[in-house]
Parts: sequence; C-alpha cells; structure tokens
Amino acid sequence: MITGKNYIGNVLSSLGNITYKTFNPQTNLENEIIYTEASTIEIQAAVELATEAFKTFKIVSGDKKNNFLNEIANEIEALGDELIKMYCSESGLPEGRAIGERSRTIFQLRSFANLVKEGSWVEATIDTAQPNREPIPKVDIRKMLIPLGPVVVFGASNFPLAYSTAGGDTAAAFAAGCPVIVKSHPMHAGTGELVASAIINAALKTGMPNGVFSNLNSSGIEVGQILVKHPEVKAVGFTGSIRGGRALYDIAAQRDEPIPVFAEMGSVNPVVLLPKATKNKRNEWAKTYADSITLGSGQFCTNPGLILGIKSDELANFIYILSEEIVKIEPSCMLHPNIIGAYESNKANMQNQKGLETTANVSKDVSANYGRQMITTVEGATFLENTVLHQEVFGPFSMIVQCESIEQLELIISKLEGQLTGTILAEDNEIRNYQNIVSALQNRVGRIIFNGVPTGVEVCPAMVHGGPYPASTDSRFTAVGINSIKRWVRPFSFQNWPNELLPDELKNENPLKISRLVDGVQTF
Repeated sequence: MITGKNYIGNVLSSLGNITYKTFNPQTNLENEIIYTEASTIEIQAAVELATEAFKTFKIVSGDKKNNFLNEIANEIEALGDELIKMYCSESGLPEGRAIGERSRTIFQLRSFANLVKEGSWVEATIDTAQPNREPIPKVDIRKMLIPLGPVVVFGASNFPLAYSTAGGDTAAAFAAGCPVIVKSHPMHAGTGELVASAIINAALKTGMPNGVFSNLNSSGIEVGQILVKHPEVKAVGFTGSIRGGRALYDIAAQRDEPIPVFAEMGSVNPVVLLPKATKNKRNEWAKTYADSITLGSGQFCTNPGLILGIKSDELANFIYILSEEIVKIEPSCMLHPNIIGAYESNKANMQNQKGLETTANVSKDVSANYGRQMITTVEGATFLENTVLHQEVFGPFSMIVQCESIEQLELIISKLEGQLTGTILAEDNEIRNYQNIVSALQNRVGRIIFNGVPTGVEVCPAMVHGGPYPASTDSRFTAVGINSIKRWVRPFSFQNWPNELLPDELKNENPLKISRLVDGVQTF
C-alpha cells in the first residue's frame, strides 16, 4: 500500500509541509496519492542512520550481501502487478516496457549478488615482505578495495526501475558495502515507494543494519542539494540532464571535503554512415533508424540524435527515405508534460537555427503528451560554426549532417562533446579505409557500435555506459554492469599488519578462496 511518506531507515515518516502528486501522461490527469517531501529533520535523520549503518555494513560478508541483494530481487518480484500498474500510471510507458525494465532491475541485483558472493572483485593484491633485501628491506604491503561510505542516488525520470530506487547505482553501492539514500524522482514517487518497501523488507529479513537504506520524497531540487552538501555523504549517483548533473557536480566540488559525483548526462550518440553503406543499404538503414529514433518516444540516453554522412545523391536518398519512414510511425506518449514541453521547446530552438532544414515533421493531431517525431538536416560547415546544433533534443528527434568530405567528417567528430556511444555503418571491408574516422570517434565516446543501433544497453561485464564529459563526469567508469561497483570504492593498503587482524580477503591462508595477485602472480 502506498503511503506517500518517506522511509527514514525502516520507519515511515512525513514531517514536512510540502506535498505533491504524480501525473499520468496517458490520461493527462494527476494521480490521486499525495506525497510529502522530506523535511530537513528527516534528511538529517536519514544521513545519521546511514552513517551509523556504515560502521557495520562496510564489513558485512559477501555471503550476507548476496542474501540481501537476492532478497531485494525476491521482494520486487513479490510486488507483482501492483508495481507494474503504478509504473505505467506514473510514466505513460506501456506494460511491456514496465515488465522488461523490472526484469532488468532484478537481473542487475542478482548479478551483483553473484559478484559479492564470489568475492574477487575487491582486487586483493599482496606484496610480501623481504626483510633481507639489500640495501633496504621490503615491508609487507597488502591492498584491496573498500567502500566509500553513504551514497546518495538520484532516481532517473526515464527509467523508474532500472536507474532509480533499486537500480544499477543502488545495487552497485550495496554490493560495495555502502548504505544508500535515494532521492526519489517526483515523476514516479509511487513506483519508488513500492520498490523502497521491497528494499526495507529485504533488509529486515536478512539482518542488515537500520539505515542501510532510506527513500526521500522531493518535488524540487532542495532535498537533493541538502543531501549532496551533507558532510557525511561520500558519493553521488545521478542519471539525467547536463544541467542537473553539472549542478550537483559543482556543489560536491565546493564542499570542504569534495566528493565524487558519478553523473550520466547528455548524449546525441553520433552515427557515421560511410559511402558504400549509404549507396548499398540506405533503404535498410533508413528503416532501422526510423525505428530506433522513435523507440520509447526517443526517451533513451542512447537515442541516435545525430547522423553524419558525406554529401551525395545516395545520402540525399537516405534522408528522403528516413523522413518518409519516420512519419509512418505512430507518435507515442512521453513521460510527463514537463518532458514534452522541453522537447517541443528544444525542437523549436533547433528550427530557428540558420541553415537547418526540416525534412520530416509529424503535424497531425495527437493525444496530449504524445511526442511528434522530427528529422532535420544541415550542412557540415554550418554545424561546425553553430554549437547549438550539437545539443541534445531529448525525444524522437534526429539531425543529419551532410559533410563536404571525409576530412570535414573527421573534423566534425573531433569537435563533438563527449558521448555515450558512437556508431559506424559500413559495408564489408569498407571500414578498413576509414581508420582515422574510427580513431576520432573512439576519442569522443564510451562505446563504439558497428552496423547496429545505439538504443539497447546490454547489462554485462564488458559494457561501458559512460564516456567523456558531458556524457558522464568521469569517463573511467561505467554506470552499467558489475564493474560499476568501482565507483563506490577506493583502494586501501595495510602495511606490516598482523595476519590475524587483516580482512579475510588479505590473509595469508586466503579463507575466502578468491583470486589474488601475490608477489606479481595471479593465484586462485
């Protein structure tokens, strides 16, 4: 049952005086439940509980964390149709999307559960003492990864489950040994409370310390700002806009003790259409990309918002076919009136830019909050001169840049801001002749795709979901997959420490039987 209250540890609380409701974009009406924004007293209490919980949670065994993470997954599954109905009523997204995202969320939790049970993720490294070494004896040094402390996670508007309350950031932080305080997204507060109840139930069933998790409601930015400024908060996870992520990053940097903000932000995900592919498969790629651009009403961080090609009759035909195909697709519901309002405003801003031509624009009447797709095109020189054209339009929108030459194409790629993905569409062996293009694209993205679409992020150890700024605030890390745990830890060394007092991961006898690097040799 939804209460509209905050979880301060395992206690429901509503001391604040600011209330709000979520919105159903399909019906274009507010939902009935009233949510109470967390007060400063409740924020302080949540952080104090998390700080106290960290003292014990940071040394909880991998087996116990495995039980905790698996039990969260079990509790989410047990929510059944109630969760799916709430998700749909707050997002406007279809039931199939909700079910798929729930499955992904559960998979992420179980993946981290398996990771911590096995235990080698701590990267235990042992350099044993050499007391007889000349001219200076060598001391015993042992290193492993340890958790940072309480983590604040901001729910994402476009993924109410997989990037929100029990999403990848939270699962990774729990796996690392960090308590989590979620700043629930106001667009899906009910979904957030249901998932929060699952986490709390799992924590109680598996004996986790009170304060290992809290869920705070917020209708605006104040709760998030207070959390990021709090001296006991040690790291932040965020998925959203460049403006929002950068604001949090700046707040964290200005603290007396700056902390990391791992923000996944904007991306136009450039697609390079090479000449032979343009000539031989323009019809196929046009149809494929019409589907990709409109998938989920374009509300994915990997939406292909920019297509780059060499000016030719074949590219002109590709633009024509793409424009014809995309208007055949029925518009779909966007997440919220604010989201579609920003989309329409950003489209209008693009259309006002000198030299931009609109080649496809759905103009028919649609239901409220449904996003009309648009395709535009521009000359390469104009794109280079006007950086406004480089900005993301969040929604079913894409721009095709017609480059004068391969050299101009390479220059344009090199001038792009950092991106999550880059894609190259090429015929067999064609790509071998464009290694400079590949290299330029590699310098600007976190993941490069060959003959595919960027939409769809596989959750696996090899996935990198991040990239140079502003795709993310630190391109050395991924926000997806088990390696995302490395955002919430730091390396720590013990020097000449008594064996019996070392963590099990570093003891001579290796009681956990994990993989370790001992005197330069990987042992098992």
